[in-house]
Amino acid sequence: MSRTFLCKPGSLRALLPLCLAMGGSAYAANPTDRDATVDSQAQAEQPLALPETEIVASADASADGLTAPYAGEQVARGGRVGILGNRDYMETPFTSTSYTSQLIQDQQARSVSDVLQNDPSVRVARGFGNFQELYVVRGFPLFSDDIAYNGLYGLLPRQYVAAEFIERVEVFRGANAFLNGAAPGGSGIGGAINILPKRAPNEPLTRLTLGAESGGQAMTHADIARRFGEEERFGVRLNAAKRAGETTVEDEERTLDMFALGLDYQGDNFRLSGDVGHQYHFIDQPRPSVTPNGGIPSAPDAEDNFAQPWTYSKEKQTFGTLRAEYDFSDAVTGWLAAGVREGEEKNRLASIKAGRSGAGTFYRFDNVREEDVFTSEAGLRARGNTGAVSHEWVMSAAMFDLQARNAYGMSGNLAADIHDPFDAAMPGTTWTGGQMSDPGVTERTHTQSLALADTLGFLDDRLLLTLGARRQGIEAKSYDYNSGSRLSSYNRYKTSPVAGVVYQLTDELSVYANYIEGLVKGDIAPASSGGVAIVNAGEALEPYVSEQTEVGIKYDGGNLGGSLALFTTDRPFSTVENGVFTDGGEQRNRGIELSVFGEPAYGVRLLGGLTLLDAELTSTQDGLNEGNRAIGVPRTQANVGGEWDVPGTNGLTLTSRVVYTSSQYADAANDLQAPSWTRLDLGARYRMVIDARDVTLRARLDNVTGRDYWASVGGYPNANYLVLGAPRTLTLSATVDF
Repeated sequence: MSRTFLCKPGSLRALLPLCLAMGGSAYAANPTDRDATVDSQAQAEQPLALPETEIVASADASADGLTAPYAGEQVARGGRVGILGNRDYMETPFTSTSYTSQLIQDQQARSVSDVLQNDPSVRVARGFGNFQELYVVRGFPLFSDDIAYNGLYGLLPRQYVAAEFIERVEVFRGANAFLNGAAPGGSGIGGAINILPKRAPNEPLTRLTLGAESGGQAMTHADIARRFGEEERFGVRLNAAKRAGETTVEDEERTLDMFALGLDYQGDNFRLSGDVGHQYHFIDQPRPSVTPNGGIPSAPDAEDNFAQPWTYSKEKQTFGTLRAEYDFSDAVTGWLAAGVREGEEKNRLASIKAGRSGAGTFYRFDNVREEDVFTSEAGLRARGNTGAVSHEWVMSAAMFDLQARNAYGMSGNLAADIHDPFDAAMPGTTWTGGQMSDPGVTERTHTQSLALADTLGFLDDRLLLTLGARRQGIEAKSYDYNSGSRLSSYNRYKTSPVAGVVYQLTDELSVYANYIEGLVKGDIAPASSGGVAIVNAGEALEPYVSEQTEVGIKYDGGNLGGSLALFTTDRPFSTVENGVFTDGGEQRNRGIELSVFGEPAYGVRLLGGLTLLDAELTSTQDGLNEGNRAIGVPRTQANVGGEWDVPGTNGLTLTSRVVYTSSQYADAANDLQAPSWTRLDLGARYRMVIDARDVTLRARLDNVTGRDYWASVGGYPNANYLVLGAPRTLTLSATVDF
């Protein structure tokens, strides 16, 4: 809704804070001229009309809407901090980055992983044996199952999330069991990702984008939004996209169909929003991962494909959400949210195990997976004061339910060579579990939690202290593929505390510290391990608690912002001691994290940073590999991205990005090491007006030098498979606003 605010006669200096708080903007001219104008009789007799102000529809049904973009509009000033809600980055004792829709459009991002290529704390990997996107945050995996949609787990497509669904990608760095609850998939120790859906803006939107990618992939995307009714309180936004054709990897073809409908209503003291989404994603002859066998082979040509012609990956997902927020008073607000998802996956895979020469073996693996998810959350937020101390209290209750049906089939080993690939006849399956045409229930997961927190403000809120705790229950059951009988049952509770403090030293500098924990389900003791009989077979271990401490400093110069953090996270894992299965193992990730963003000079935008990681196995079974580095965690990750609006050429912008990742170990003994890699991406865009229509042309060339490299090692815990980096890829698109 666009509204014009009228301010009564008086000092403009006094009115500025109010107008800014209501979402306005102000430009201070010469103070002498300003005061003289305000004091004039003409101004005293007439109302002062301030510039028109936009009230942006909220993606999460909150009264404040989205946090404002920072200078340069590539990231926002803050974002969702779990149950604490939207917070400015200078006012929270944690670190996060919220990537905007402007960045997503300008970089022609195709999925969440393309957006995260900008983040120095994140590296993109792949699921175990399949083509699921996986994100490694601060050296710990975050499964795509465990990213959140508007604060709710388990709703988005499980393996791949198209960028057309996304308004913003919020990356929270660090453990977060208190803030978000334990991730149901068992990951998220190093961080969390929240996706915000699109909402109808104030002005009508009719946008069409057409694009193409070298190799033959074509794309079309329609984005349409309108607001209706009294004061345009009701909004509708529809996104639909299709991609099809061969990728830059030889003989690999992808097809993607998506659609998303976002609805919202802005009442006087209540807000509603809802989403319905669907995605179909098919990959024909997808290039598989490679597990090293006695040595790491050199990276093949990035355009080569060593997939078998009969392999594919297919996924179909449908989801819906509803969120409501009600203001009981100016100080008390409650919210309710719920969502459901139905998913179907079918894959025929052929992952490879290869030695240093590239020769090795593969086996056929077929699987079917069907999922039903229901998730919900309810909460209450209140503000008040006790003397000179302000308070913001939050209470939240959440639950998650998953039922999964699975079946699989496997063959024996066949010969393969990644440097000299050849086609093999599709073998039959020798081992099977369940019926591929009618898979049975093999997994049920249920989580529930209750969280309470108080953020206390001292010294006129320059010092903020957050204290809280979440009581979390995790229940998991597994069932036999064939008989359906229960194999194991897990049901444990744990309390996760949090303590964080942030102090604003000046308007430009804040310092902060936090203690927070991560939480994942404990393992169930097997009958034997490494040929040793387990004394406590069948016993369910307590949930694994990861402890994190962090200190840092944040800077806000108006046009340039950033943060510097030092953190330590300890993650336990299972071991066997004297025949007893226990959680005696530990991995410790320590790091330094630098993040920089903004527009330091007019027309020059900067985004990037540096992460230094020391990931050490501090406690292992029988001391084996103790002191070694963890698999797949580089010591150094660096990203530097820049944009330059070319002077004298109105509308032309040149872009660049350099991504560096140091070497990674591919075994716990640290005998196998994948080399470091550096990738250069270049691009340009040109904005113009044709027949009164805004038109934007974009071009991006990724991996400019055509580097052949292993982009990641592992991702799934204790696995060490290699994923080959993408080849040189040119992407072109044209966007027209009608």
